[in-house]
Amino acid sequence: MIDQTMMTGIELEDLTLEEEKRRILTPEVLAFVALLERTFRVKRRELMDQRKWRQTRIDEGELPDFLLETEEIRNSYWTIAPLPADLQDRRVEITGPAATGRWL
Repeated sequence: MIDQTMMTGIELEDLTLEEEKRRILTPEVLAFVALLERTFRVKRRELMDQRKWRQTRIDEGELPDFLLETEEIRNSYWTIAPLPADLQDRRVEITGPAATGRWL
């Protein structure tokens, strides 16, 4: 059950929701989204500001690079475990008739 105070501050900009959207955007869903926004608003805005700042730098020609703190890992010798046998020999068995439309 939704407490009406959870719905406080929720405002839909598009009030002409089709039936499908009304089924999805239930009061419970809207209350959950409002809770998420109230909980993470400050962090979300900080991240969006960082994203805009970074995009500006990329637009000005700066290229992405690796973090300095990962340089030792990147320059060290490392390897991965051997691949399992089922990944080393990957075959596909086609069963049933081949429909021409599938191969176009």
